Amino acid sequence: MKDLLTPCLVLAIFLLANPAYSSAAEPYQPQPIVPGGILLSLYPADSPQLNQDRVHEAENYNSTFEKKPANILNVINIHNPSIEVHLATDEPNNTGAAVIVAPGGGHKILWVGPEGADCVPFFKQLGVSTIILRNRLRVDGYVAEVDAVNDAFQAIRLVRAHAAEWKLDPAKIGIMGFSAGAELSAPTAVLYEQFASNNRGAGDPLAKISARPDFVGVIYPGPTPFTADPETRIPGDVPPSFIASAGSGDKVHALWATDYFTAMLKAGVPNLEMHIYGNGGHGGGLRDRGGIPFGTWTARYAEWLKDLGFLNKPGVPTKAAADVAAHAKKSQR
Repeated sequence: MKDLLTPCLVLAIFLLANPAYSSAAEPYQPQPIVPGGILLSLYPADSPQLNQDRVHEAENYNSTFEKKPANILNVINIHNPSIEVHLATDEPNNTGAAVIVAPGGGHKILWVGPEGADCVPFFKQLGVSTIILRNRLRVDGYVAEVDAVNDAFQAIRLVRAHAAEWKLDPAKIGIMGFSAGAELSAPTAVLYEQFASNNRGAGDPLAKISARPDFVGVIYPGPTPFTADPETRIPGDVPPSFIASAGSGDKVHALWATDYFTAMLKAGVPNLEMHIYGNGGHGGGLRDRGGIPFGTWTARYAEWLKDLGFLNKPGVPTKAAADVAAHAKKSQR
């Protein structure tokens, strides 16, 4: 018996130090990006959406030790996609609104620090809750246009399903994506009916929960559905969108932003707003960029949210909702 104890002890220590090998039956549980958040997997452990051969693998993190505790900058090897919820519902200025944030990274990595964690204090001061999305990546073998977009839709459904528990307003659930993350937020503005049609099975616990976002942010985006097909159908109840990018300094992303804006504008979508800035490059998240105008896009975004009523008290009908209803009625004529 004594001879068996040492190998068993060594194995136990190895498994504790290497959670990827802990159990093929148990999905990996992500580490928090920002302390104090609520971590939820997007799908049940036995979901056919998940790659069961890899769902137990540990995520790989790149951290900075400039601050204590260390901040996670980026992550890859995501096989159990998740959301990290940071509520502002206890704030005096709570609005009940929530923004699902989809970080960028070219589908090769997720910049969950500058395009995720940094959003938490920004939205908290507005009384808005932040939900950081950890979606599956192309570099890990997934199809970004399918798997990652489905993750974004699933995040919207999951947050809305927990709205009462988290004291959120279910009519104020939005999504904002940066760069490759905007390749997830942009489709949610127009493809929610298709997603609902494909995910209405009796075995889907969220089948009756709407995946339609109430507002959409498209920040220095990758290609949107309108890049591949300018005639992509726009639903009558399409949500309002806010778009921002640098211009000539980030030409290709500005053109992709314009693809999205032009299609929406042609369709007469209400409350559509775009800012293309004269100076600036790609990326940067919420940074002030040395004081150039591009560094103020976040102020424009906050103004837009306020103008549309998303920063009012929970339960107060928004201007955005009224305008969406009017547009939908007009589209049916």
